[in-house]
Amino acid sequence: MRGSQERGLAAVCCWAVVLIALLPGMILLSAHPRFGAALAVQCVVLAHSGAALARVLTATSVRLMALGFWLFTYVWLGLAPFAMLATDTYPLSFRTGEATAFAASALIELGLIAYSGGVALAAGRGSTRPVVLEPLLSRRLTPVPVLLLCGLALVFAVALIPQQGGWAAFFTSRQAVRQTGAASETARAMSIWAVAVPAFWGLLGLLHLPLLKRGDRWLRKVRWMLLPLMLALNVVVNNPISRPRFWAGTVLLTLLFSWRRFDSPRVFRVTAAALAAVVLLVFPYSDYFRYDQRETVHVVPLSEQLTTGMDYDSYQQMQTGVDYVAENGFSPSSALGVPLFMVPRSAWPDKPQATGAEFADYAGYDFKNLSAPLWIEGFLWAGAPCVVLVFLLLGVASRRMDDIRERLRDSRSTLAVLLVPAFAFYQLILLRGSLIAIVGPLVLVLVVPLLITTRSARSSRVPSPALPPPTPGHAPIPGKGGIRDHSHQPG
Repeated sequence: MRGSQERGLAAVCCWAVVLIALLPGMILLSAHPRFGAALAVQCVVLAHSGAALARVLTATSVRLMALGFWLFTYVWLGLAPFAMLATDTYPLSFRTGEATAFAASALIELGLIAYSGGVALAAGRGSTRPVVLEPLLSRRLTPVPVLLLCGLALVFAVALIPQQGGWAAFFTSRQAVRQTGAASETARAMSIWAVAVPAFWGLLGLLHLPLLKRGDRWLRKVRWMLLPLMLALNVVVNNPISRPRFWAGTVLLTLLFSWRRFDSPRVFRVTAAALAAVVLLVFPYSDYFRYDQRETVHVVPLSEQLTTGMDYDSYQQMQTGVDYVAENGFSPSSALGVPLFMVPRSAWPDKPQATGAEFADYAGYDFKNLSAPLWIEGFLWAGAPCVVLVFLLLGVASRRMDDIRERLRDSRSTLAVLLVPAFAFYQLILLRGSLIAIVGPLVLVLVVPLLITTRSARSSRVPSPALPPPTPGHAPIPGKGGIRDHSHQPG
């Protein structure tokens, strides 16, 4: 036991050295840093997020929600802002003063403290079963709704894909798909998501449907008939060529982490480390297929990529947001645009636009597709207290979801095993913002799985740790042999 603890501590220290010392040190060596109050606070943010990510990467349990949160925070709001402040180089033209940079970094750290407090609060009450999340995540897949969803996804594909440029457009570029179809950009985007999300959940449901004791023969035949069709459909509508990288990554990572072989702590640590390396080194170059006219890929040093790439506009957008609030005041009405996103502008002429676009107008940019991290969204609504509340609740919910998934990890057909990975990685889009721009797909991601599951009989009572309930088998990943009951294999 002592040796295991020492190895765990050594692993945490090694990761902490890499994330907090080595990578920032490489940036400082390639620049002539200008030290100031903002950079000092940003060093605190970098240390906080780096240490937390190091703990997740060496954890003895699978913490997907924590991985998604701390990975985004470390890269986009920790390391990238550190590089910008150290080199005085930013991807956008709008520039602010030292006081604004200090306020933006302090706002990030305030959110991280609140999130960590929420996690600690939820962990301290670990023996208490959440009255909302536990029954929700205990819901189980049911065969008929899953099969109906697959059929509906195929119907949507036949009806909507020709309006989006045809099947070939999905292997051309994101621009080719966006420039066809419905008259309005919103309608066009929602029609694409109306195919992509059901296709994703249909495939995931087929792979994890429980094997029935009786009458499973017809289900088995229908499932194997639908499986190649749903695989092919997902290759078309959820590939990284025509879909945003965050979403294509969410689909792939959910399929991986919902698979039993990727559910052990050891495999999780290896996969999470590989994911962190991909996000740092490969992600900036993975947008090659965004436009029809493709530019030559130039590999640049990490510090240059973090300070000039438009993928890392989050910190500068927070600076813009701080100045925007200082000049225009708080805007509680902007929060109404999130739950009322479906209300058309014809019925609500003063409907708020996406926060990133609002800041773009304020800064004088022609390009509107900019981020607005959740930190600045909350600050725009009601200031620092709102930021604290938002991230405190997010920390509580994240820890609860990870704990519930850990308890139900052997029940392969529950929402805990399927929805938590999906939300954990879609969370990167949620944290990046703007919320109004992503809330429509988020509602689909959360609502569709509720329609293909039913309430579990055991969700209303606390399970006995001594006598875990038996778990039915689930459909295997293609190519791994016949259909067998895997419920007794170790996780």
